Amino acid sequence: MTKQRKLLALASVMGMGFAAPAMAAPMCGANTGQAASGDPIIVGGIHGNAAPGDFSAATDAAAAYFKCVNANGGIHGRPVDYRVENDQWNPELAAQAAAKLVNDTNSVALVGNGSFIEMAVNAGTYKDADIMVMASACAISECFESSNIVSTNQGPLPSNLGAVQYAREELGATNIACIGLNIPNNGIWSCEASINYMKDNGGDGSMALLNPGAPDVNSALLEAVSSGADTILINQPAGLALAILKAAEEQDLRDAFNWIAPTPLYDLSVPDQVGDYWHGHIYVNAELAPFQVNGPDAQNWIKVMDSYANPEDPRDTFAQAGYLSAKFFTETMLAMDPADVDDRDKVGDAIRAIKGLESDLMCGPYYVGDADFHMPNHAGYMVKIVKGGYEIVRDCYEYDSAYFEPHIALEKELGLR
Repeated sequence: MTKQRKLLALASVMGMGFAAPAMAAPMCGANTGQAASGDPIIVGGIHGNAAPGDFSAATDAAAAYFKCVNANGGIHGRPVDYRVENDQWNPELAAQAAAKLVNDTNSVALVGNGSFIEMAVNAGTYKDADIMVMASACAISECFESSNIVSTNQGPLPSNLGAVQYAREELGATNIACIGLNIPNNGIWSCEASINYMKDNGGDGSMALLNPGAPDVNSALLEAVSSGADTILINQPAGLALAILKAAEEQDLRDAFNWIAPTPLYDLSVPDQVGDYWHGHIYVNAELAPFQVNGPDAQNWIKVMDSYANPEDPRDTFAQAGYLSAKFFTETMLAMDPADVDDRDKVGDAIRAIKGLESDLMCGPYYVGDADFHMPNHAGYMVKIVKGGYEIVRDCYEYDSAYFEPHIALEKELGLR
């Protein structure tokens, strides 16, 4: 049994929302049960998989959903030809990947993208080509402040804000130290928003930054604990977050601070990795539904993964987001005139017209709109790491920050508020 399968089995036993392997087939697209045929519709996807992390779970899940769609009638009877590139966290390779998918093929859209690099490099390319990207694992500002990219995941800025808001309202936090990556459009951008939130509410904050090429977790932790903070926000990928927690445990710092984190620490392997010392003491924002919520889409996502993904492909938040992006894209294409699904401009118009799509995996409606920014997902859950899993400590709540004022105005314009 693979590690992933063991985790899924444990989750089922622990009531984490994963049922035993379901007998019913997954529901995908037209759900005809007949294989698609004819000329394929080309769809692209780009992920990053190299140091500092692997974001391929989103494109893996999107690929699984498209395989399911192709086995169930395709899009108006035609299969999806899903072509995925790995930017390897390299700007030159990211640009090459986009050029290949956008300029050298007839891709009508990109779906499932996730990277620290590619959105920063390619946002201008997507705008110039007027191709829409329905991303799933965004981590930088360009992904959310672009006319042609929209993601089902939140990224670090909203997820940090959700964690900080909970800490202020429920844990008595007055001063946060955000340990981020020294990447302006990632760590600095997202830490600043949380610091501004605290200051707007009578508190304070600071940031300690890690060099992603040579991270010194002990120095960053020392800077954070020396800042006067009462709350440590670990704004890191899971591997670095776990290294910071290990360093804090070695110094027995657990009870001296509130410990909070964004979504990367929501992973079924984390509770065992942090160990008994930390159980009940780390609060994590979940930007999509925790696994034990187990609504219809959550169950269907697992069926899709079990039927069409590789056993080792992660069943995590990025995979949930990849599934959702592929599902929303497919639903949008099925609502189009069959004669238009090869037309990039018309597909782009259909994507921009999306509003009010719902899923139990998201706290609010998914929408796009015609704007220079896109962040439909800015509400989530808070969970606490406990032995064997996660305990939900706050159900769906919207994050309170001035950053979201333009998004709320757009939602009102679209009739979603």
